[in-house]
Amino acid sequence: MSGAEREAGEREAGEREAGEREREPAATSGETRRTVIVAGAANVFVGVIKLAAGLLTGSSAMLAEAAHSAADTLNQAFLLTSVHRGQRPADPSHPFGYGQERYFWSLLAAFGIFVAGGGFSIFEGILALGHEGSGDFLIAYIALALAGVAEGTSLIRAYSQMRSEARHSHTELVEHVQRSPDTTVKAALFEDLAAVIGLVLAAAGLVLSQLTGSGVWDAAASMAIGALLIVVAVKLGLDSRDLLIGRAADPDEQRVIREEIEKTPGVDALVELLTMHLGPDRLLVAARVDFSGDINADEAEDLASKIDRRLAERLSVTPHVFIDPTRKGGQEDAQPAPEASRPR
Repeated sequence: MSGAEREAGEREAGEREAGEREREPAATSGETRRTVIVAGAANVFVGVIKLAAGLLTGSSAMLAEAAHSAADTLNQAFLLTSVHRGQRPADPSHPFGYGQERYFWSLLAAFGIFVAGGGFSIFEGILALGHEGSGDFLIAYIALALAGVAEGTSLIRAYSQMRSEARHSHTELVEHVQRSPDTTVKAALFEDLAAVIGLVLAAAGLVLSQLTGSGVWDAAASMAIGALLIVVAVKLGLDSRDLLIGRAADPDEQRVIREEIEKTPGVDALVELLTMHLGPDRLLVAARVDFSGDINADEAEDLASKIDRRLAERLSVTPHVFIDPTRKGGQEDAQPAPEASRPR
């Protein structure tokens, strides 16, 4: 096989790999969209049930849960918008795409949970102190049972997606949830988990109020639900903030990147490595690399291409790789080697 044929084959293989990498993020976004839609439908269903039960029984905990569902429904709209807008292709004004817009909408969702969910629930609990509920508590219990089925279904969906992603990235579930840059799925998972816990708190408040005849327990349950939502909102808000201001790849991913660059024949040393998430499924990789002294410009370009392909094969996200050939010796006296920057 001639050199030209070999180069053509490698180029074709690279194009196939690039196409596969582009399809994987699209598939992931499709899964995320379905998870958000399931969560939104569940929130609309249970919100109506909780509101009706709260008005009929006078339970502040049920009204707090209705506000929780209303806030979650609004947040699912934010998250669905984030998936749609984050998938827009790159253009001259946004050359790396719009993946980071996912973090902006996730931040709005966190703010919505904090104000509409947590704030209202605590306020409603304070107003309900000393207030005696009325009506048939059986209605509230039935509403909680129906809500539990709907919220549980949504939670299982979000949990299944997170577990699948953790298995694909070969990490433990808890570790994946902590490290995942996909704040959309994380928000859906945390909201659903908070919803299930909130239902348990609301049920406990109703039972204790019914047994003691005091509305204090119901009010306390409402405030506990509000405190839970505030904790969830703060956690999601901090995650979105970190990613909006440019969070680096996690240590394991950085280790993989260093290994692939340093073991490439023709690379003497990795002088500096900078990474930043450009969205849930894209990563910016900028490396200052000291190539061998006798390497020419064409060979440096080939090495950059090899590094690019290997990182794309090993990382769970699509990398945008930039190689800066630099002589080792520190940034102060660094001198450019042959031109071989390789953007993806």
